[in-house]
Amino acid sequence: MSDEELRHRERMQRKKELVDRKIARATIDRGVLVVNTGNGKGKSSSGFGMLARSLGHGFHCGVVQFIKGSFSTGEEAFFRRFPDMVDYHVMGEGFTWETQDKARDVAAAQAAWQIAARMLADERYRLVLLDELNIALVKQYVTLEQVLPTLAARPAGQHVVITGRGAPDALVAVADTVTEMRVVKHAFEAGIRAQLGVEL
Repeated sequence: MSDEELRHRERMQRKKELVDRKIARATIDRGVLVVNTGNGKGKSSSGFGMLARSLGHGFHCGVVQFIKGSFSTGEEAFFRRFPDMVDYHVMGEGFTWETQDKARDVAAAQAAWQIAARMLADERYRLVLLDELNIALVKQYVTLEQVLPTLAARPAGQHVVITGRGAPDALVAVADTVTEMRVVKHAFEAGIRAQLGVEL
């Protein structure tokens, strides 16, 4: 074995020992709250990836989409193929700059929250995806006073994924995992419209 190969093996052995110690310390088994935020692409896509993973394990899941709703997406078309495993609710009236009607947007967000709150109180739902809830919180269509106590009281084994830009600090503080997506480049800035299978 060369010196380089030996050094690599020693580094990997040290890394394995470190990872194994971390794994051994992780003994808590409970539902987690995941928040995907930031201005970059991929927040909802990550949430739907976790939804697919949960379905792979046979979990019953719920989806409530805030804000989005005026157009059909590939995610909706796909996950509606599993009506016995996914309760899918598209509740938004579309992007706020399209509706231009705050009262209508607030009413839609409140209706969406009522469905979400029922899911968050029901232990049958092993994973609940609240897509674009952060936007509704930022615009105060739904309040933290409604959301935080409901999240805290949910069944112990229930996972929740919340997506959208501008996650409020109070939500970030109570979340178990928070990821912030950062824009490096986006095709739209080069004049490329939203594409099926990528954005839609």
